[in-house]
Amino acid sequence: MKKGSNINHPKKGTEIKVGPIKDKKDIEFIKQNLFAEPRNLALFTIGINTNLRASDILSLKTGQVRNLLPGDSIEIREKKTKKTRMVTFNKACVNAIRSHLASNSQNDCDPLFLGQRGPLTVQYVNRLVKKWCRSIELKGNYGSHTLRKTWGYHQRVSFGVDIMKLMICFNHSTQRQTFAYLGIQPSEICEVFKNEI
Repeated sequence: MKKGSNINHPKKGTEIKVGPIKDKKDIEFIKQNLFAEPRNLALFTIGINTNLRASDILSLKTGQVRNLLPGDSIEIREKKTKKTRMVTFNKACVNAIRSHLASNSQNDCDPLFLGQRGPLTVQYVNRLVKKWCRSIELKGNYGSHTLRKTWGYHQRVSFGVDIMKLMICFNHSTQRQTFAYLGIQPSEICEVFKNEI
């Protein structure tokens, strides 16, 4: 195997799809399991309450979020697209960040999410999400992208946010792309065919 290669990375031209956490009870179970781990609870909470990619969550600096109030926004530059955009943090995010920062001493210039060997990586977050989902015996394929997909899925299904707004949030070019991304297209299409005339 080539040095630096990742055996878990999909081959060129293929992809591994991960799903959202669809059941709110499962989300609550994971939160309960992470209650004694403020860093991981904050990571999970931010992931499912914003549409940030894991790489963008990991780029957050402690000083950017230390004094946030619910509803406050910060400007970030997305690693993937290089675009600058505003991200708003809700009460759940702010509370989780406060608990995390109260549990350790971090300088404002430090990354918000640190491990024993330094800043967390996307690969490490991927392993964490898989572990969290396995811990509650969740069936399916899950990874770091699950967090972002969970946010989008519940915006659409639980809160009724229209697909056009979600397209803008995800920076998708078509509605079909957004439906497929959220893993809700097949079930919604099936429901259409059950309608009797």
